Amino acid sequence: MADISALQRARYAYKPKLPAALRDEPANIAVEFGGATKAERDEAELQKLFAKTYGKPAAVFKKGSNPGAGTKLAVGVVLSGGQAPGGHNVVAGLFDGLKKGNKDSRLFGFLNGPTGLVNADYAELTGGIIDAYRNTGGFDIIGSGRTKIETKEQIAASVATAEKLGLDAVVIVGGDDSNTNAALLAEHFAGAGIRTRVVGVPKTIDGDLKSEQIEISFGFDTATKTYAELIGNLERDTNSSKKYWHFVKLMGRSASHIALECALQTHPHVCLISEEVEAKQMTLAHIVSDIATVVARRAERGENFGVALIPEGLVEFVPEIKRLIAELNDAMAKHAAAFDELSGFEAKEAWLEKNLSAPSLATFKSIPGAIAAQFLADRDPHGNVQVSRIDTEKLLALAVEQKLGEMKRAGAYKGNFSAYTHFFGYEGRCAFPSNFDADYCYSLGFTAFMLVASGLTGYLSSVRNLAAPAEQWTAGGIPLTALMNMEKRHGEQKPVIKKALVALDGKPFKAFAAARGDWALTTSYVFPGPVQYFGPSEVCDQPTLTLKLERGA
Repeated sequence: MADISALQRARYAYKPKLPAALRDEPANIAVEFGGATKAERDEAELQKLFAKTYGKPAAVFKKGSNPGAGTKLAVGVVLSGGQAPGGHNVVAGLFDGLKKGNKDSRLFGFLNGPTGLVNADYAELTGGIIDAYRNTGGFDIIGSGRTKIETKEQIAASVATAEKLGLDAVVIVGGDDSNTNAALLAEHFAGAGIRTRVVGVPKTIDGDLKSEQIEISFGFDTATKTYAELIGNLERDTNSSKKYWHFVKLMGRSASHIALECALQTHPHVCLISEEVEAKQMTLAHIVSDIATVVARRAERGENFGVALIPEGLVEFVPEIKRLIAELNDAMAKHAAAFDELSGFEAKEAWLEKNLSAPSLATFKSIPGAIAAQFLADRDPHGNVQVSRIDTEKLLALAVEQKLGEMKRAGAYKGNFSAYTHFFGYEGRCAFPSNFDADYCYSLGFTAFMLVASGLTGYLSSVRNLAAPAEQWTAGGIPLTALMNMEKRHGEQKPVIKKALVALDGKPFKAFAAARGDWALTTSYVFPGPVQYFGPSEVCDQPTLTLKLERGA
């Protein structure tokens, strides 16, 4: 304990705030049910697949009687998928709830994600272990992983582990894929008459696991505040030197929630929203022209500097690049052996001339060579292009530089353009959780305990009214099947939790769209600074601007 920072020592001592309904003894916290739930679509298929767990009612915890909450329990916890700030507090909230219900209850942590459940690789989590991780970032208390429990053998092994440990429940902390897995596991256990219940907790910094019942996934608050600090630092720097454009790629493969929130916090000159690009069918040339126009108009004002924010998954939303990626995936899958024998970019480009359509080949050749090579390397386990490894920020910076050169030759641009590129991603995944995430995650973990103690399975821990102070939050659970739909995955229709994309008719995007024209030309930066942990609530406990706008706070 001696070799820790002063901040870490202070964070150990922080006492997370709970909703008022969870502050009593567990035996005095009753579960109240609403009406039956249903999925937005594909109801018949989902009802057939989830015969035991579909259509359950939403649950809310209120003051009352819950004698079962004092039962001695054995619970396992899995951290699944990418890290997100606050995961340790989910585990701490779950542990404290179990011990508050019955001091003899036990918590087992499965090591390195779902694989730990399959392989019975676990460690019992004691008070001493938990105390060493309270209010800290990362998932290193037990590790994480991306294994999916879907084969008969994996499910059978999970059942064997649950029976070996006498588990009353497994709590799975993860994103949409991990919680889809939780729903399938809950259904299997219920259908097989196994007593082990399954409860999920919503995690992802991308912010794409949300609904009316899940107002925000944990980690989004801390990650966006961490990125916004870095963006604000760049803004301050470029406004000081007045000579650089910074192109910043931000995490968000499927949704642009992170880019949108960071734009609202920092007021950059350009922020691309993938969902808008797709809705408007904006080509790469269109995007580049729009950015170049902003650069040129700012140069007319003597301001040859600026900041542009770019979502990680943008290229998959640009029509011609989306087609290119689809054709590349098909071609490399059909002729995998032949493609793998090719050596060097020129050989691969020649091979593509025979295996791509003329439009897609033209798109590929329009991409700078160093970036184009990334479309052909490091394919994922399914043989697909690894979009997250494409330097979209460099692609745009190079393309804008080329466009400005054309404009200068035509007399339409007289400024100076010098670009730097950045990718802010991993910097935010394991940051010290903000007070909001520390409180929210602890509440999610404690709520997961109450769901288990109330005998529920197939539920996702839900804490709502998050734009209000923590004591006014409401705690409960939503059936996982209510968040699901059917999607085609690897050629088959499968049940999955639907990703929540940026709503172009939603209040956060509308607020951004109303202001971006002014931000484009006027240097109106906001500098959020580092995440604050100590001081007045209006400085330390505020949620994201996205959440405030969505909830009318």
